[in-house]
Amino acid sequence: MGANDRELIAVMRRYFAAKVELEILKAELEAARQAAGAAIGIFYDLRLNADHADDLQRSHRLKGEMVSLMQRAEAWGRAELANGGSAQSEASAEEAEPFDGITTMPFAGA
Repeated sequence: MGANDRELIAVMRRYFAAKVELEILKAELEAARQAAGAAIGIFYDLRLNADHADDLQRSHRLKGEMVSLMQRAEAWGRAELANGGSAQSEASAEEAEPFDGITTMPFAGA
């Protein structure tokens, strides 16, 4: 496994960690909104909800981070394909075993 593969794995780990963090934060914010009986448009407006503004800003930062991380992963994939690589080698495609009627493929670099 090369340095680029390790970097991709690190990027994807951070992506999924941010995704989990965002899901938890969204659930907490929605529970707070419902408990307050606030309308969606008012509760999620940073200017109108000073009590939760920090969490709302954090959710926006996490979304932005996830977009950036996914763009990095996509760029890595495009570069890999442009350099004559592929998401999977022909040899590993031949080694793929069917599972309940679905062919599974090993992760590139594994």
